[in-house]
Amino acid sequence: MNAESPLPESPSPESPSRPPSSLPESPSPSPPESPSPQPPPLLQVRDLVVEFATRHGRARVLDRVSLGVARGEILGLVGESGCGKSMTALAILGLVPGPAGRIAGGSIQLEGRELTGLGDEPLRRIRGKDIGMIFQEPMSSLNPVFTVGEQIAESVRLHENAGRKAAWARAVAMLKAVDIPEPAARARAYPHQLSGGMRQRVMIAIALACRPRVLIADEPTTALDTTVQAQIFDLLRELQRDTGAAIILITHDMGAVAELADRVAVMYAGRVVEQGGVAQVLSAPRHPYTRGLSACVPHLDTGPGGDGGGDGDGDGAGAGDGDGGDGDGDAGAGRRELVEIPGVVPSLFAMPRGCAFAPRCADAVAKCARERPAMRAIPAAAGHAAACWVTAG
Repeated sequence: MNAESPLPESPSPESPSRPPSSLPESPSPSPPESPSPQPPPLLQVRDLVVEFATRHGRARVLDRVSLGVARGEILGLVGESGCGKSMTALAILGLVPGPAGRIAGGSIQLEGRELTGLGDEPLRRIRGKDIGMIFQEPMSSLNPVFTVGEQIAESVRLHENAGRKAAWARAVAMLKAVDIPEPAARARAYPHQLSGGMRQRVMIAIALACRPRVLIADEPTTALDTTVQAQIFDLLRELQRDTGAAIILITHDMGAVAELADRVAVMYAGRVVEQGGVAQVLSAPRHPYTRGLSACVPHLDTGPGGDGGGDGDGDGAGAGDGDGGDGDGDAGAGRRELVEIPGVVPSLFAMPRGCAFAPRCADAVAKCARERPAMRAIPAAAGHAAACWVTAG
């Protein structure tokens, strides 16, 4: 059975046939017969505009957002809180809070099928089956009065018309696929009976239960410790490899993007300001905001002095006073100072006329305040583009 094969009619809950998203014997989905450096997007968003009606007027939350993700690719969507990352995900799923919010323009296509004009019922059939989402804060996303197994099985029954026995078997199999020990017993547990890491794995199991072609992971490691974060990233990478799904990873952590993503799109104030391959963007960022995000990531030096460690033998290597490197004196002189981006994201009701980042940008020139820069391709860097008058030319 490969990743595309149908669900068995009635697998046993005690001994599920195999986790549907982790199939060691099955080959990964075959690559296209004529591979290209940039495969066509499975999900394509073009010039997406989302607006909210408020007592202060109409607020544009997303402003002509364009991005795409191909089959088998992981796209990192990064930016500060309030930049529009989660709203982009909700718009893709047709979950913009109404009646105040609405998609005011643009296009969202899944394998060429336009989603923006669909009604509630067609969108319900797409959510979970074709596009899955791991929401933030599993404790608030999971229903406290149902067992986690019931919450996974509900999606299977809804989208695949499976019976209760078959849906429950899929739920147990998915818990096993996300490395939850004793899955048959854990399926009967309630969310409050699980640890934070287990609840996050349950959210991943719910999102993947119907083998969606696109998975949106909205801050999937929020409030988890570093070890559990690494486990969740490994799990996402393994499941993506097994199922061939496209993943959009929403995060504010550039370190997470470097660890997991193939490409990255940087958002600021409801707009995409830079995008390209992860190696391109992180090694040679062209937008000042991207540079600021990268500079905010702490780096561990080899030693307190930054050039040889702090365990010298009296010659002062890595220490300021030559006493063997105990970190006294000027021990931190060689370390790179952690940088912060001054200011805050502008209000939706007081957006600058030109570049939204200009008030916080050390490189801004007069033109930045007058005119909004469009995304421009970076010469000699295929697929890399940025919206900046100063550095993107």
